[in-house]
Amino acid sequence: MDPLIVSILLIIVGAALVITEANIPGGYLIIPGLDLLVIGIYGCIFPDLLFTWYTVAIAIVLTIPVIIGTIYLYKRLGGSVPPSTTVAGSLVGRDGVVVIETNPDNLKGKVKIGSDTWSADSDEVIPVGTEVTVVASEGVHVHVAKK
Repeated sequence: MDPLIVSILLIIVGAALVITEANIPGGYLIIPGLDLLVIGIYGCIFPDLLFTWYTVAIAIVLTIPVIIGTIYLYKRLGGSVPPSTTVAGSLVGRDGVVVIETNPDNLKGKVKIGSDTWSADSDEVIPVGTEVTVVASEGVHVHVAKK
């Protein structure tokens, strides 16, 4: 196959990977994308050397700093703040809305409290849309009463 055509294909695939990573970050597609872009440009400039061991050496030498730089960049972008969690015990006294009817001794009911939805039961049947208050919690479910 013609080295110039292969080089152009490498540039196209590399650019597609870099663009994909820019739009959907986190897949580390930037690493092969940049490698393919550089090797494609190298192949356009030196087409006679594209299918030699020089290309392999360039790819290996290029990959190491790209990996280190990508990991450093993602660590900087991601920050070090731990994800927030909600403990069921901290919900006692909070208000919510029933999204699936609650029943006594049945955890099929669901209550939305803030932005989270919790399994819930109650002492009486509480229909969908009713405002409730959490009166107790156990594990990952809550016990609610009409507000």
